[in-house]
Amino acid sequence: MLHINDLTYRIEGRLILDGATAAIPDGHKVGLVGRNGAGKTTLLRLLKGEIAPDDGSISTPRGVRIGHVAQEAPGGDATLIEWVLAADTERASLLDEAEHATDPHRIAEIQIRLTDIDAHSAPARAAQILSGLGFDDDAQRRACREFSGGWRMRVALASILFLEPEVLMLDEPTNYLDLEGTLWLETHLRAYPHTVLMVSHDRDLLNRAVGSILHLDKGKLTLYTGGYDDFEETRREKQRLDLKLMKKQDDQRRHLQKFIDRFKAKASKASQAQSRVKALAKMQPIAAQVDDRVIPFLFPQPQKMIASPLLRLEGASAGYEANKPILRGLDLRIDQDDRIALLGQNGNGKSTFAKLIAGRLTPLTGKVFGAQKVDVGYFAQHQLDDLNPNETPYEYMVEFLPDATEAQRRTKLGTFGFSALKADTKCCNLSGGEKARLLLALTAFYGPHLLILDEPTNHLDVDSREALIRALMEYDGAVILISHDRHLVEATADRLWIVKDGTVKTYDGDMETYRELLLSERGGKGRERTRDDSEASISRTDQRRAAADRRAELAPLKKAMQAAEKSVEKLNAEIAKIDGVLADTAIYTSDPGRAQKAALERGQIAKRLSDAEDAWLAASEAYEDATAGEA
Repeated sequence: MLHINDLTYRIEGRLILDGATAAIPDGHKVGLVGRNGAGKTTLLRLLKGEIAPDDGSISTPRGVRIGHVAQEAPGGDATLIEWVLAADTERASLLDEAEHATDPHRIAEIQIRLTDIDAHSAPARAAQILSGLGFDDDAQRRACREFSGGWRMRVALASILFLEPEVLMLDEPTNYLDLEGTLWLETHLRAYPHTVLMVSHDRDLLNRAVGSILHLDKGKLTLYTGGYDDFEETRREKQRLDLKLMKKQDDQRRHLQKFIDRFKAKASKASQAQSRVKALAKMQPIAAQVDDRVIPFLFPQPQKMIASPLLRLEGASAGYEANKPILRGLDLRIDQDDRIALLGQNGNGKSTFAKLIAGRLTPLTGKVFGAQKVDVGYFAQHQLDDLNPNETPYEYMVEFLPDATEAQRRTKLGTFGFSALKADTKCCNLSGGEKARLLLALTAFYGPHLLILDEPTNHLDVDSREALIRALMEYDGAVILISHDRHLVEATADRLWIVKDGTVKTYDGDMETYRELLLSERGGKGRERTRDDSEASISRTDQRRAAADRRAELAPLKKAMQAAEKSVEKLNAEIAKIDGVLADTAIYTSDPGRAQKAALERGQIAKRLSDAEDAWLAASEAYEDATAGEA
């Protein structure tokens, strides 16, 4: 059992862990969750022994191995399979000794130990893990140095999974995985034979791969039974109860205080008043459990809609060298209300296809119709590194809004969650989640017809991901999504396209059938689909269709609300213009007729403004009522 006892830790005087306590039983799979900046990675570093706590202790049974993914990606001339096998140092040492041992007794001991640790099946196990993470047989025999950093981090993950430590600690393991690798990891962790403690913001992974949630909030740890959805519901119920108790306690406090204020000066009641003072002092306040507000995302709507199709590809191919196309035979169309998720292993060409659609690649052959008239917003994860580290979000707004006032620029930043302080913070000092918010704001700034999002959630916590889902549901343009977050895909995508075998085609199944197909291809520990699975798959398909229908139903209400709002803004501007004329006192003597006419006109416009505000309020209420059930 892993025991965390009254753990306290500070960073530069700021309290990160405040007497945090938890006990994780052997063999439990636990998801460690909390807001960005809560201290999850710090807690893992304490558990790994990389840093020491200010107070408290951590204990595990004697001899228990704690394993984690190495921070540095493996390199050198060793092949992938050799690197993974080398992680088991005992096996490597015994095999080396067996080649040179001459003592019959020692040889027998070595062979018995090799049998005990299942050493002879190790190459097959290592190969299966590498295959699950996306490395085919040929790739497993190539040198580590031939792969990019992201792929080598998968090898580091494969090494620790192969080693099977008694306590496995993972910090956002899906950040360097594609959707396919994430689906395989989910199945592998469910069958993992020992304890797992995993930091993740992937809602589906936390629902399917773990059986408990360890919540880090305000320096304290609380362990909940069940997956993430269970944790969320349990915590919300606790919040509701705490709010009721807090209200009851506030009523008691007011009653006691009223008695004290009334009778503390009367000798006959002095002792009773004093006892109530003591009772009030002893009353422990119930802490408010209401969540910190999550700033929503707000994608500007396309200014002028374009009739479908937005884009049409005919016999197109794409690549970076004239005679070496990565994708070919592309015959597809994208309509103005499409929500498309691209499936397919990293390296198959998803990003190449996205660049072709975004106009960053010219087709090698064939045609892409409509590209000249379509505004495309393109978000790619690697672009976070392209943000100027010495520039602030406000300075970016100056570039995008050169003629706007400071108030207008800061208001625009506020819609994406940047307070006055954060707006003036250099990008090098922003968190990963804040950088992602800024890049999303810049990507969608001009209201593109088509939004392409390539792994937008890597640095977003669970609540921010939900805010992103809501923003995409309210966005009127088309969306192409590349993401390893299955929940995001299922909640926002109406269509699935698969990038495989050098082309892009429509995938007729759902995410559950795709998962089963993937596991069968990668030799994963799949299972037969049950009736419940089939019903769940049908339900998810229906949900996607319902989401599309819902957007269509809401469109007229949203349009009416926006039209009413523009009318109010226009009339306010007209009144402001007239007020400027009437503010000139000279007009009343030099041209009283004009002043009278302006005053009369102002009264008429004010009446129209009142009607317009009523219409705007009614339209807003209708839209809010229609969307209330989706929050």
